[in-house]
Amino acid sequence: MIRKSKFILLFWILGCSVLFGQKQKVKNQRDIDGRLLHFGFSIGTHAQDLLLTNSGYTENGESWFCEIPEYSMGFSVSLITDLRLNPYMNLRFSPTMHFGDKRFQYEKFIGAEDTGESYKTTIRSNYLTFPLDLKVASLRLNNYRPYFLAGVYGAFDVGRQKEQALLLKTVDYGIEFGLGCDFYLPIIKVCPEIKFCFGFADLIEQNRSDLRDKDLLKYTQALSKGTSRMIVISFAFE
Repeated sequence: MIRKSKFILLFWILGCSVLFGQKQKVKNQRDIDGRLLHFGFSIGTHAQDLLLTNSGYTENGESWFCEIPEYSMGFSVSLITDLRLNPYMNLRFSPTMHFGDKRFQYEKFIGAEDTGESYKTTIRSNYLTFPLDLKVASLRLNNYRPYFLAGVYGAFDVGRQKEQALLLKTVDYGIEFGLGCDFYLPIIKVCPEIKFCFGFADLIEQNRSDLRDKDLLKYTQALSKGTSRMIVISFAFE
């Protein structure tokens, strides 16, 4: 056991020596992180999701249970305003437009028996979000610098369509966190990032006065709650 511990310690020391004892490379854009305020933009992709709670609503002995069986990737684009707080922390405001959709599948039950009958619908959701994040970065090592960020956001669905089987509310809000890394190139800084968003608002619109076909109302009544989830993968250019 002692020999094994010594080996692990030796391996760790050698690894640190290789990492920190390497020759210093030429640093690109030495002064970019010293600016009080800088701007940029990002492009990427995302997957929208809802955490659904089925109500168990039954009518004429029939009940419908809903799930999101698969995710489709959407497109995201944002503008970045970054305020330097200290050498390791930045405050970031990045209005973002997410173009995407959610795919719902309802399964019909009579009592506890699955009838095999299903109903599918797709809802187009174009969200305009306003995230405010605290970015905490490590020491810069040559031309890269990993970071962590966390914050809050508000969101507005600017593309919802009424008279569908399911209608989502316009306003959402929640928290988000993510990981990324700054890569310093000769003329620009590129930052790949993955971010996880968790909504707090119940997005299921129960007031369906917009429906002309009242037979569709059962798909709304089948759900008691739905909160948003989203994964965003992006590349920022600053």
